[in-house]
Amino acid sequence: MKSNRRVPLLQYWTTRYLITLCFGLLILGIISSLFIQYNARQKRIESIRLLATEIAESTATSEGKIRIDPTLPREIDRLQRFLGLDKNLFLVIMDTNRNLLFSTPFLPPRELLEVTSLLMENEKDVEKFTLQTEGDFYFFKQEIKNNTKVLGSVMILHPVREPPRSQEEFQLLVFMLVGLGLLGWGIIYLLTKSLAKPIKDVADAAKRIVTGDYNIQLHESTKEQEIYELIRSFKEMAERLRQMERMRTELLAGVTHELKTPVASISGLIQAVKDEVVTAEEAKEFLSISLKETMRLQHMVEDLLDFNSFVIGDISIHKERHNVQKLIQEITHQWLIGQEDDRIVINTLFRDEQLMVDTDAMRLQQILYNLFNNAKQVFVAGGKIDLTVYRQDKNIYLDVTDNGAGIPEEEQPLIFEKFFRGKAKKDKVRGLGLGLSFSKTLAKALGGDLILKNSSSEGTTFTLVLTV
Repeated sequence: MKSNRRVPLLQYWTTRYLITLCFGLLILGIISSLFIQYNARQKRIESIRLLATEIAESTATSEGKIRIDPTLPREIDRLQRFLGLDKNLFLVIMDTNRNLLFSTPFLPPRELLEVTSLLMENEKDVEKFTLQTEGDFYFFKQEIKNNTKVLGSVMILHPVREPPRSQEEFQLLVFMLVGLGLLGWGIIYLLTKSLAKPIKDVADAAKRIVTGDYNIQLHESTKEQEIYELIRSFKEMAERLRQMERMRTELLAGVTHELKTPVASISGLIQAVKDEVVTAEEAKEFLSISLKETMRLQHMVEDLLDFNSFVIGDISIHKERHNVQKLIQEITHQWLIGQEDDRIVINTLFRDEQLMVDTDAMRLQQILYNLFNNAKQVFVAGGKIDLTVYRQDKNIYLDVTDNGAGIPEEEQPLIFEKFFRGKAKKDKVRGLGLGLSFSKTLAKALGGDLILKNSSSEGTTFTLVLTV
């Protein structure tokens, strides 16, 4: 059964790296050992060839004869020790008629002499063969020449044995492998520790957020791009969650207040009419006020229901081909009819004629109504709204501009947040702070966007983008 036990990142990666490193170094050690043996074998072959060459040169005279010096056995022994060769090698010197001129040892085995005589005419100067009684041998041949004349041959039979292993080489190899292992593990440990610390800090910060503590401190001094992006994104998320939590608290308080006030007002007004505290014209006025308060409550509930539908993704969009100029004129006319203040004016400017767009007329109406209502809320008495429609590239732009006091700069990044209400509106206008967030969501569902183009003390402009 697979274990679900979790281990720290530092332990997880350093352990696996160490295991991988050990296997890698083991393979490297085996390959290096084989290479050392191969290199030693080749070095021995070259040493034997050098011995044969030295003997061939020392036995050839300038008169074109082979001369065996009495000190040759001592010279051979010296060269054997110097070159580190096996003392059991067989060295034979023969002339071109295969007459034995010299051998070491003095009486080599007959079988070796027969093989030497047979191999003398072989073109290869190095060959490996096996004798049943003596084992495996390397055969080396070096011709004795005087200028271009061949006088004879020096032949060496050397037993095939694994060369003695150099203790210093293997000690150096072991030291190198162990050193590389420790160095590699130390490096991966330090790097993993450096990588794990910011991740652990983020994990600890996430635990604090779960408990409701959004005041976290994370350092962004890391040089790794991915870790930096993780920390920065997490801090932004924590800040957004903190703002959302604050807005949620304000929403609960705001919804309670917004719903409680009209309910209490309606209850008091109807109770007064029921108890006949007021009669005739006053009773009608009380009922009219109650009706208006009821409509406000209905609008609040509709806003909440509409917003909830968009949050769960239940957005119904039915696009049709529309003439932009005709559609905008109908929407602005219908909105003006429903306004009690007949001093509000909407100035519409179409920079391009006969603009056509595929859109949902009802959803477009909802967006523009929200923008018009927001503009109306900043008017003291009456007011003017400028609506400019134009085409640019492949999009149609609708600029809605009011002549109000503008949105404070510190509030501008938050105006599209859910349940956000500026300070100026909290004390003057009832609402839930869903209008602009709802409108932006609608605009994106239509394939466009809603943005705050600019805002100053002279007015505010929102731009609705529609795709053609």
